[in-house]
Order: sequence, then C-alpha cells, then structure tokens
Amino acid sequence: MVDLFLRFERQLTRLAMLVAVVMLVVSVSFSFYQVLTRFVFNAPSTWTEVAARTAMIWCVFMAAAATFRGGYMMAVEAIYKVVPQRLLLVLEIAIVLCCLLVLAVLVHYGILMTRRVANQTMSGMNISMAYAYAAIPIGAGFAIVSVIARLLAQLTGREAVGPDLGEAEVEMHDLRQTMPETAEDIERGGPRS
Repeated sequence: MVDLFLRFERQLTRLAMLVAVVMLVVSVSFSFYQVLTRFVFNAPSTWTEVAARTAMIWCVFMAAAATFRGGYMMAVEAIYKVVPQRLLLVLEIAIVLCCLLVLAVLVHYGILMTRRVANQTMSGMNISMAYAYAAIPIGAGFAIVSVIARLLAQLTGREAVGPDLGEAEVEMHDLRQTMPETAEDIERGGPRS
C-alpha cells in the first residue's frame, strides 16, 4: 500500500514540476514580450503583465510540492546536526506536522479566496481572477501529498531521515578538499599534502 502511494506521489510531484516549469517559461516569455512592446515598439501590451504574474504564482505554488518532498522548505540543517540521531525522527515528525498545518490553512483559505474572487476579472484580460487564486489550494494540496509521502518513506526506512541534500553536499565537500588554504598555497598552486 505504501509503495502504491509513493508511486502515485512521485507521478503527482512530476506533474507539479512539469506545470511549474511550463509556467516559468510562460512567465518569462510574457515578461520579455511586455518589455519588447513597451520599450521597442512603444505600444505596451495590456494583458502580458497580468498573465506573467499569474503564471509566476502558479510556478511557485506548483514547485512547492517538489521542494517539500525533498525536505527543503522547513529543514534547517544546523538543527539536524545538533539533535541526537535517536531524536531525528521526532524532529522530522514535528516538522511534518508544522508543514501540514500551514498547508491545510493554505488549502482552506485558498479555496475561500478563490470563491470570493470568482466574479472578478483580471485587468487587461477578460477571465476570472479565480484562475490565479486557484494556484494556492491546488499547489498546497499537491504539497500535502508530498509531505505525507516523505514522512512515510522515512518511517518505512526507504529514505534517510533529514533533509535530502543529494549531490550538493558531496560536491561542496570535494570542493573544500581541493581549495587552497592560504596565500602561500595559492602561489604554489594548491594546499600542502
């Protein structure tokens, strides 16, 4: 059952990241078009600024699922290093509960705000503002699934407890090993062996 849920979450997070990347490309493209029409053609477009902003909102909220899945949102690396190994799981559960509380608030009030603005239209465009506000509860819903999947993977031993630092920490460690330590080392071309 856990494997099925984790596979479902993996596909859901991939979908969220795909939407986030597409929305980022759309936002950048509309922003470039806005600059082009305003400063090159001296005839600014009325709709691109609002569309770019809406796309960026969707990008941020959809990418949140992947960042929560990796443990990047509420993880503080220094705390993980200070807490004893036997209490790391307790710390992770506390972080998950905090994340779920914040995400539940976002879902609840995001739905209320989306309903409230459903009859308003975006300036320069003749579409409902609800399309922009819907990113909040949808993105938070995707993130809730990711947070739960992360905790389940850690509780069942499929993943290590703590932030998923991946290759970044290994690369930083390797970089520190090869860096010169003093001005003399820089002149000689490297640290003493």
